[in-house]
Amino acid sequence: MQRGWVVSPEYRVAITSLKDARIELSISQRELARRLGKPPSFVNKIEQLERRLDILEFISIAEAMGLKSEDLLVRLRGLLPEVISI
Repeated sequence: MQRGWVVSPEYRVAITSLKDARIELSISQRELARRLGKPPSFVNKIEQLERRLDILEFISIAEAMGLKSEDLLVRLRGLLPEVISI
């Protein structure tokens, strides 16, 4: 079940960006979950917008994919509107 605060247009862009990075690196959801020490449902629920991602998880996911979290954040910020309403 998707919740309104999880599925804002900006949040959708953020999660799509994270998912696209994972796919570009040819990392499956199962492999990413393994690297994080989490069940596969953890990654799936984030990508299906059933679970909100916090900043510490964002950093962990970026690093588990072999990326610098700051680089991934810059990439994401470039996809978002100049002003974000939360």
